[in-house]
Amino acid sequence: MDVLSDVLAAMRVGRPYAGRVRCGAPWGVRFPSDDSACCHVVLQGTCRLVLPDGPPLALGVGDVLLTAPGHGHALADRSGGPLVDFGPARAGDSLVTELDLPGQGAATDLLCVRYRLDRLRTHPLLAELPPVIHLPARLGRRSALRTIVDLLGEELWAPGIGTDALLASLMDMLLLYALRTWIDERPGGATTGLAVALTDPAIAIALQHLHHRPEHLWTVSELAALSGTARATFAKRFTSIVGQAPLAYLTWWRMTTAARLLHRTDVSLQAVVERCGSDSRHAFADAFGRE
Repeated sequence: MDVLSDVLAAMRVGRPYAGRVRCGAPWGVRFPSDDSACCHVVLQGTCRLVLPDGPPLALGVGDVLLTAPGHGHALADRSGGPLVDFGPARAGDSLVTELDLPGQGAATDLLCVRYRLDRLRTHPLLAELPPVIHLPARLGRRSALRTIVDLLGEELWAPGIGTDALLASLMDMLLLYALRTWIDERPGGATTGLAVALTDPAIAIALQHLHHRPEHLWTVSELAALSGTARATFAKRFTSIVGQAPLAYLTWWRMTTAARLLHRTDVSLQAVVERCGSDSRHAFADAFGRE
């Protein structure tokens, strides 16, 4: 079981929504502090990330920027200039719309993708996501991520047969590759959260088993044995990194999975109960209610 894909599938709400922003200096676009993660790609020109606190961050062609939910920010040609809210006009069910900010100065072309996430039940591993992940373009590095950026640019510049389907897949891939790149290149010193959990051998193995078989009646001893560590050591390390004890995380994940199945599918209630490792609808209802 791919835990990262599973986590994102559980937290995602609806389809991603993107705006292609064409700007001429002076310009500035404000992104609100809401339940959306944003992924920005500089397709042409340069700009700055402007945060409520902290110095601005310069961005160039090919740079990818990922911002976590709940962190408002702005992109602009300079700090201190006027800002407009990000809200390009949508045409029907189109995944990508246009936002033009005409100006006489230097031109910048951006792709800004918003992924709405369920903040009512934020996944413990996503809770430690940093406010901003900056992946600058580097020659000879991050070839897969660069390929996704190039393909997105081509589809935007010259749309053709199947563009809508391609863009939907490419936008999903952009988020996954950005997170994967950050996990692979994360700076040292982190002790908790998504990147640590998915790269710690013992914890990653335990998470894979929990996600693959949530209906199984897991014990801490069984998970520790699969992870190749002593029970007490495993329990302490899992709780420290994930933010919940192993069986508490299992219950949380079961109820999150149940909510997703009930909300998004026509699976019978009995099938949901069994998927969550319960043999009683009443016991399931009590656990679901507590969560």
